[in-house]
Amino acid sequence: MAWSTREIAELAGTSLRAVRHYHEVGLLAEPERRANGYKQYGVSHLVRLLRIKRLTDLGFSLSQIAAMGDADDHPQEALRTLDAELAATIERLQQARLDLGLIMRQSLPTDLPPEFATAARVQMSDADRSLITVMTRVIGSAPRQAYADMLQNLSDEPVNREFDTLPPDADEQTRRDLAERMARYVRELFDAYPDLRAPHIDAPRGEAFAMKTIGKALRDLYNPAQLDVMRRINTLLDP
Repeated sequence: MAWSTREIAELAGTSLRAVRHYHEVGLLAEPERRANGYKQYGVSHLVRLLRIKRLTDLGFSLSQIAAMGDADDHPQEALRTLDAELAATIERLQQARLDLGLIMRQSLPTDLPPEFATAARVQMSDADRSLITVMTRVIGSAPRQAYADMLQNLSDEPVNREFDTLPPDADEQTRRDLAERMARYVRELFDAYPDLRAPHIDAPRGEAFAMKTIGKALRDLYNPAQLDVMRRINTLLDP
């Protein structure tokens, strides 16, 4: 009994393209050809193809299948590794469903982590919101929670609106006055949320990476006058 490429693909529940690809990568041996040049597949090819199909359906990559060879037994180590990967994927998908449910129920934005999402209802400038989005990717867990808590309880401060609308060519007196008033406000926030003082501490990818990333975000998001006000605030807050 011999089958054509199309017939063996249909029997195995796969595609012509997949069968040809398995030949190309060495997973499936090339069959003999009839006198007319057409391939003729036998039972051994079908069994091998079914095994490849079964293993790919389970989640094994083609390189992992190749490493297993033609043996019928399944290496326990490979099975355990795949099981762990699938468990991690399931956990990630379950968390994604929980997050998605929260987003749909409360009409929350999708660009912020769950603990920041409800805080997004606070009136923030586009620059502030973008900065928070970037910072959630690089800061440590304690500063991250502190920022989330702070945003949840943030009051509408006039100095914040002044800062948001500060023109890039603001004069020296305006920048100095705004920095002094904002420094008092920021000091109060630091007293209420001490972990805000050092957002780079315990950063997942290290302090240097966090500082570099946050610094780039600041330079890209705020105009020269706003950046100058920030530098003045830092100077005023230094002990």
